[in-house]
Amino acid sequence: MPPLPIAAIAPATRPARSAGPLSLAVVIPALDEESSIEAAVASAWNAGADEVVVADGGSTDATRERAAAVARVVSAPRGRASQMNAGAAAATADVLLFLHADSRLPQNAAALVRDALADPLVGAGAFRVRFDAPGPFWRVVTSLTLARARLCGITLGDQALFARRDSFRRLAGFREIPILEDLDFADRARRAARFRILRADVLTSTRRWRRRGLLRTSAANWAILLLYRLGAPPGSLARLYR
Repeated sequence: MPPLPIAAIAPATRPARSAGPLSLAVVIPALDEESSIEAAVASAWNAGADEVVVADGGSTDATRERAAAVARVVSAPRGRASQMNAGAAAATADVLLFLHADSRLPQNAAALVRDALADPLVGAGAFRVRFDAPGPFWRVVTSLTLARARLCGITLGDQALFARRDSFRRLAGFREIPILEDLDFADRARRAARFRILRADVLTSTRRWRRRGLLRTSAANWAILLLYRLGAPPGSLARLYR
């Protein structure tokens, strides 16, 4: 995925704008993401974020140094849930949006989130997802992902989950489980308040599919989701994911 221009990147915090009453922080969990972290941060600034926090889980490459040049960096125990909770604790904005380091927000993401949260009954939400590769296989995967979210209520982290800060606190953030902490949070957020899926796409990487095999990865993903819904413990599902 080509990086966004570095010139588009703003300082680590930006004054709250008068365009809307809610400030927005983008939290990016990262681990050894030196090749993608700057572009992820740039997409957050370009989307209208007021604050960007990179929660590093102990990277051994140049992730921290590259992130520190364009965002605030905090350290956290390794694990996506721990890292996102640490990033949320460090952020000061009214709304928290969680972005994977290999995903990119649409340019109007902040405005769309603010519009959704103009309804006081909406506590959280997410975007749709689109993969960064052409071809029929990825069109099918995208369609299945959209159907999964719409028909089965399965919302995952690559859809850039967002929540009001007070809603996030009431839900006690992400549970520190080894896998599907994102789905667990989305499920609890749905039960607590209205949950809005926005009609805009987060662009996400296909690198895991390409590294592990397209069909094998797709089959494993669906098996994990099915087993989770049937009550399988996250620990066993994490081993299947790996």
